[in-house]
Amino acid sequence: MTSHEVEIIGNGSVFDGEQLLGDHGVVIENGRIASIQPQRDLPRDAARYFDLGGGTLVPGFIDLQVNGGGGVLFNAAPDVDCIARIGAAHRRFGTTGFLPTLITDSFEVMGKAIDAVRQAMEQGVPGVLGIHLEGPFLNAERRGVHDSRKFCALDRAGFELVTSLAVGRTLLTLAPELSSPELIRDLVAAGVVVSAGHSAATYDEARVALDAGLTGFTHLYNAMPPLLSRDPGLVGAALTDESSWFGIIADGHHVHPASLRVAVRAKQSGGALLVTDAMPCVGTNAKSFEWGGEIITAENGRCVNAAGALAGSDLDMLSAVKNAAQFTGLDFFEAVRMASLYPARAMGLADELGLVRPGYRASLVALDAQRAITATWIDGQRA
Repeated sequence: MTSHEVEIIGNGSVFDGEQLLGDHGVVIENGRIASIQPQRDLPRDAARYFDLGGGTLVPGFIDLQVNGGGGVLFNAAPDVDCIARIGAAHRRFGTTGFLPTLITDSFEVMGKAIDAVRQAMEQGVPGVLGIHLEGPFLNAERRGVHDSRKFCALDRAGFELVTSLAVGRTLLTLAPELSSPELIRDLVAAGVVVSAGHSAATYDEARVALDAGLTGFTHLYNAMPPLLSRDPGLVGAALTDESSWFGIIADGHHVHPASLRVAVRAKQSGGALLVTDAMPCVGTNAKSFEWGGEIITAENGRCVNAAGALAGSDLDMLSAVKNAAQFTGLDFFEAVRMASLYPARAMGLADELGLVRPGYRASLVALDAQRAITATWIDGQRA
């Protein structure tokens, strides 16, 4: 299908991100959604037609934390081919937009990763929305499996590097207690979305960062102090702030289902986003890989190092959506919003992604009656 051809998606329902429209279909033209119409009104002369077979069309999933997939890790190969392979692996599970995520590394590797994302976007690699830099401006007290030897303070050189992408979106995870309100304000003014993570910040320190423009919390509960009655910390700040969002890994291992349910119920609508934190094992039969000089193994849905510490996830976005609905008791389509509309809003992309609406980019997922994926579209291109 060329960008100028018309494709009709019909014979099913459309969840447009707000409501479920029974017996409706979608017209795609020039990579965008041209219209949503009742089945009886859909054009009959299109060159291409996709039959939903009674299934449902939903907005494509957007994953803001994707370390790897398809057997490759972005840190190990920060180039365009790696990004394309990661995107192709996750597309099978409904991810039509993603931020390749670089775990803490040297400025040299960070520069290569940023250049690779820029090139990938210029070359039209499907689904790439920008980059997530998870570090290196983090707190060694909450390092997780990051290499704390590469942690550093955010200085002018780091600032220039972090703000150098110039296309798409840049999401930066930092420890707010090791930064300053002035730096956070400068980052936000330069277009960076700032998120708190791998941090030992107090509630008050988190509030100062939020007031300076921090808007996100990276993988809530993980790599941060627990919520305590007299010390709410980052978790308390994330759950009580009405203008921010948090990402959460709904694999049943990073966060207990009950804790996930508490977080989602406590947060204002639209503030809880699903992320995978996926590693190379997603989308491949190979269930071990090397990272940071050690072997990471995927077993029983968990990625762990030799010491048994969690090291990313073996989670795909469709599973995250289904888990979120099951663990929290949410309606399935609210879980879909957590993987589509809400991350689009968090990245300032809600005027073109996250909804099935005329004029929006045609990044879509077709689900059958059992909610298995039958097709995906990225900017109108069907796979």
